[in-house]
Amino acid sequence: MAKRSAPEVNAGSMADIAFLLLIFFLVTTTIETDSGISRKLPPIEENKEDPPPLKEKNIFIVLVNANEEIFVDHHIVKENPMKLEDLRAKAVEFLDNGGGTGDEACNYCQGTGDQESSDNPVKAVISLQNDRLTEYGTYIAVQNELVAAYNQLRNREAQRLYQVDFTEMEKAFKDPNYTGDKDKLKEKIEKIKDMYPQKLSEAEPKK
Repeated sequence: MAKRSAPEVNAGSMADIAFLLLIFFLVTTTIETDSGISRKLPPIEENKEDPPPLKEKNIFIVLVNANEEIFVDHHIVKENPMKLEDLRAKAVEFLDNGGGTGDEACNYCQGTGDQESSDNPVKAVISLQNDRLTEYGTYIAVQNELVAAYNQLRNREAQRLYQVDFTEMEKAFKDPNYTGDKDKLKEKIEKIKDMYPQKLSEAEPKK
């Protein structure tokens, strides 16, 4: 009896199948990307003059140590760590103090006007200092609270002047489907930013 040969497998369509699978996985697969903190660096200026010295009372120091403890004060009182949930209110109190007089007076600030605290929001600087052993989660949480303090004050002034939150104005400006006058909206956003400029300085982490 003659031996029958095995039929050949038709592999002509394998390349098409592999190509379709490749397209399927490219379309359905999501690529994770690391998200960071948005910061806009100042432009490089030629022949830049030395900036005027900062008054110590216009600097608000936030120190996060290796034990995830937060110390907040103009002079860092290390005996009294602050809770994270209290940080935003403390930062708002400092930024909105309005303790300046004359040319440094703030006519829209609603703070106590403490002469030992910041003169006005334009002069006020928040200095964040971290330890090299500070956990990243704590670092981000502190950053969020400080940025939220600026947004809280900006929202207040935007509501007072334009009856809308500042965050909503920024969202609308970034919306490609926004049908309003973007130039006018940009002017409003810049005005609020000038009233409460985000001056958040980060010192090099300590060992």
